[in-house]
Amino acid sequence: MPDFAIEQAALDAGHVRICGVDEAGRGPLAGPVIAAAVILDVHQLKKPLWQKLDDSKRMTATARDLLFDEIMATAEVGVGIGGIDDIDLLNILGATMRAMALAVGQLAPVPDLALIDGNRLPVLTCAAESFIKGDARSLSIAAASVIAKVTRDRIMQDLAAQFPGYGWERNAGYGTAEHMAALQNLGATPHHRKSFAPVRDVLAAKI
Repeated sequence: MPDFAIEQAALDAGHVRICGVDEAGRGPLAGPVIAAAVILDVHQLKKPLWQKLDDSKRMTATARDLLFDEIMATAEVGVGIGGIDDIDLLNILGATMRAMALAVGQLAPVPDLALIDGNRLPVLTCAAESFIKGDARSLSIAAASVIAKVTRDRIMQDLAAQFPGYGWERNAGYGTAEHMAALQNLGATPHHRKSFAPVRDVLAAKI
């Protein structure tokens, strides 16, 4: 389970404003990639609900929703969106790095240190460190993973109502059998990532 050890070490080293940063949605065939940056209130960390905080992928949707509301109410939160145009222009990694930078940029004043999930660092105006599987190690990164995941899932649920048939309310844009069948039968929507091979192949077949 994630804990506050990484953050505490940074506080002991003299950093004051420390944010965790994570993303959701690098793998799907449709929809944006979402990044979140979260500065936790250390005075809230002993509350029982925080003990349930984990990598968002290992949590139930109900638990994520509860923690989303708790984090939004007690922490500083920034959200960055990498849209379809960003993904197709910059590639998914570039769009993710841009979304992370936008998320951190939403925090004011600027953090002293950003703890980034993964092994790459976005270009930021503050110091940053990367942590592989950081969402399973750092409470701040885990909190960011929850914000990013819930935000993106809600976006995909809204898009599912506008573009029925793809199952986005269930698959969040990932390439499930249901989604792939709809892509073949219904074609690509404006929210599909044209630079991703399965979508590109469908578009090429329509020419």
